[in-house]
Amino acid sequence: MRVLLIGANGYLGRFVADRLLADPAVQLTVLGRGDDADVRFDLASGSPGALTRFLDAVHPGVVVNCAGATRGGARDLTRHNTVAVATVCEALRRSGCGARLVQIGCGAEYGPSQPGSSTAEDAVPRPGGPYGVSKLAATELVLGSGLDAVVLRVFSPAGPGTPAGSPLGRLAEAMRRAMQSGDGELKLAGLGVQRDFIDVRDVARAVHAASLSAAQGVINIGSGRAVRLRDAASVLARVAGYGGALHELDGPSGPPRPPIGHPRSETEHPPPAAYPYPDGCGSWQQADVRTARDRLGWRPRITLEESLADIWMEAACRI
Repeated sequence: MRVLLIGANGYLGRFVADRLLADPAVQLTVLGRGDDADVRFDLASGSPGALTRFLDAVHPGVVVNCAGATRGGARDLTRHNTVAVATVCEALRRSGCGARLVQIGCGAEYGPSQPGSSTAEDAVPRPGGPYGVSKLAATELVLGSGLDAVVLRVFSPAGPGTPAGSPLGRLAEAMRRAMQSGDGELKLAGLGVQRDFIDVRDVARAVHAASLSAAQGVINIGSGRAVRLRDAASVLARVAGYGGALHELDGPSGPPRPPIGHPRSETEHPPPAAYPYPDGCGSWQQADVRTARDRLGWRPRITLEESLADIWMEAACRI
């Protein structure tokens, strides 16, 4: 099976590439902006015609698009997340290769959801920020393209390679600095939000399964369980062997909440986040992952504790 992977240098793309290369039946070609790509091409500025000519020459059976941007203004996000996907779809329509498209979407396309609920693929998307809007527009382009295509809506990826600017990356960096300086108290803000964390290696397995399947439409990829960042910080402290006190701040100058790990009363409600979570999804997000199980034969395998251990291993190397 010839697979064209776009965005192999990104956080998710690196693990997707490793997974595909581990399959002896896959012939992998990488397209991207970096010098290490088999073919250099910028989706945001390249023409559909140029990409079509390349598709006709390589004739892949599957195109996996992991490329995109998570940060920047609305203009940059639209260029890299929406215009780029429009280029891919148009090139595939013009090409005679008949390739299947596996597009990486994100849980931010749904926007805020009701606490305690699981978001299924038929939920009406209401993205809460420009990133989610740009990714939703890309999904709509794929679904309306008439191609053999599937969109994997990945919720909150975690594990090795987690960007330092992500919430879990910031947690690990704050803990590393506290341990390095011998600080016996760590105060953190904005830990009230709950997210559905899924390991990047499980995401790569889902992409591999989607490449081999005939499933179309949108499929959620998550753990199916929301975890409060406060609880993730507690697990990270245990993994790291941090013996100091962890306090959650109500705000930039507010009083600390009880130490993380302190028993919560039955009437205690989750605190509001001190700062907005950058995905625009409010205080809660949890995926309904039954479609991935039923149509891809996929289930998450890696626990959040293992993901956090790998995040910490990378952070600890900087001590």
